[in-house]
Amino acid sequence: MMKNKVIVVGGGMVGAATAVKLAKQGCQVTVIEQQIIDADAVLASEKVAIRVSAINRFSENLLDDLGAMPILRVHRHAPYQQLEAFERTGDNLLFDCHDINTTHLGHLIENNLIQASIWQQFAQHNIEVIETSQSLSAIEQSKQQVTLHYGEQQYTADLVVAADGGQSLLRQQAGIGVTGWQYDQHCMGVLIKLDAAQQVKTWQQFKPSGPVAFLPMQAPYANLICYHDAKQLKQWQQLSASELKQQLLAHFPPLAGDFDVIEHAVFPLTRQHANSYSDGRIVLVGDAAHTINPLAGQGVNLGFQDVVALADILNNTDDIGAAQYLKQYEQTRRKANLLMMSMMDACYFGFSNQLTPLQWARSQFLKVANNSVFFKNQLLKYAIGGQLD
Repeated sequence: MMKNKVIVVGGGMVGAATAVKLAKQGCQVTVIEQQIIDADAVLASEKVAIRVSAINRFSENLLDDLGAMPILRVHRHAPYQQLEAFERTGDNLLFDCHDINTTHLGHLIENNLIQASIWQQFAQHNIEVIETSQSLSAIEQSKQQVTLHYGEQQYTADLVVAADGGQSLLRQQAGIGVTGWQYDQHCMGVLIKLDAAQQVKTWQQFKPSGPVAFLPMQAPYANLICYHDAKQLKQWQQLSASELKQQLLAHFPPLAGDFDVIEHAVFPLTRQHANSYSDGRIVLVGDAAHTINPLAGQGVNLGFQDVVALADILNNTDDIGAAQYLKQYEQTRRKANLLMMSMMDACYFGFSNQLTPLQWARSQFLKVANNSVFFKNQLLKYAIGGQLD
């Protein structure tokens, strides 16, 4: 029996996971990437990266299945046991892993380590990686195959997976439109070195100027997230490390100890949803299909849920690129992705409004929710990758 041929365009966390997952199911997989990474060098490096993801339990299970999580457990990772959201002291919603009888809610892990740990599985599954500096110039589709043109090079497969990010060129070339908007605010991430023991709680505070968050990486490092208007963050970008620290001290609740600013970066906030998840034999996963407000760090988790849903539907199918299966994948994922996107927007916009009645309503919501065991556990189960009952 001939193996189904799959091309994955984009070797980031979600694209790499798609490649390994489909290869484990017997597909012949090729990854097209602009720059091949040295996975061994990334994992061996002592340099801590600023970009991190809050990997929930669903994603952890997938990374275990792919063979990546055992690698990550012996590198830098930080299991967190608590997640707290609050506006003012006394108005808080606290989730604890012990409430649902588990050891942790998730892990904070650097994105490049996640990517590298998955790339290390490529050789085992005979995944070919093609590095190209050429842009995608054309797409040809027939009833049986799809061909991608990169300059003079052509690559043909039964299925092409677009995993090339929010600005997906493959999605654009396939003629799939998007709906969405860019938020008024931008977001600053700040890598700090914290003079404190390992922290096990990640938290978010909602402020009139925008949310702030604390992400505990493996001690002594942590990540501070600050939403603010673009002009203000642009000014902060120009500050020295010591000057930026003073702004953070004034803007954040007290941290567990003193800290030094190591690195910082600013990026715009965008919500975007593809009008379709497929066209012919091309299918979208991860940010190519949807980008979400990063308020609760759910972006990569949604992408990993795409991977599992797509792989489950395509497993043991007679024609891996058939429209009926790709539409079934979209029906499975669109509603779930839209629900999470809408929930994040409700939190973002709801807590940024300073009208007195809304302030009172938010305070009451947090107090009531925090005292409702059933409601808290339902939200917590959903946040770690389960389904609402």
